[in-house]
Amino acid sequence: MTNSPVSPTRPLPAVSLRVPTDEDAHAWHRVFADGDVMEFLGGRAELSVYEELTARQRLHDARHGFCLWTLLDDGGRVIGFTGAQPWPEEKEWGPVGEIEIGWRLGREYWGRGYATAAAEATVARVRAAGLPRVCAMVDARNARSVAVAERLGMRLAAEFTTPSGNPARRYELDL
Repeated sequence: MTNSPVSPTRPLPAVSLRVPTDEDAHAWHRVFADGDVMEFLGGRAELSVYEELTARQRLHDARHGFCLWTLLDDGGRVIGFTGAQPWPEEKEWGPVGEIEIGWRLGREYWGRGYATAAAEATVARVRAAGLPRVCAMVDARNARSVAVAERLGMRLAAEFTTPSGNPARRYELDL
């Protein structure tokens, strides 16, 4: 399958979002098993990580009205996730108390506009939920995610080094 670049003259693909199910943990594990997908995210994860993550996202949705939603293409296939969640309070760095948006796609869906479409859908949903602002924490080496944040109109708020020594950027968007 060839990936054609997104252009201003080509519309973004249709996507839909749903609160993750137990079965989505298996789908995320499968879709994210590619080393390229996880290059800037700490490497491949075990199924148990996704089981815990999907359960936590259901709680976020129940408490806040938003979460990391399962991302589906127009054929109903799980292609990744997108959404928003509170920055984990147990982390000793980062925007504690802020709401972070993010996106992650399976490798075969890169370069076709899905990440931008997903991020735009996330912004619309969190805006509707009444959030005044969101941030995105992006590994500075991840040019694809940097490009998505910039396409959303997010402004670069800070550049820093993570505790693991990686260069990172914090983007912000007033809603």
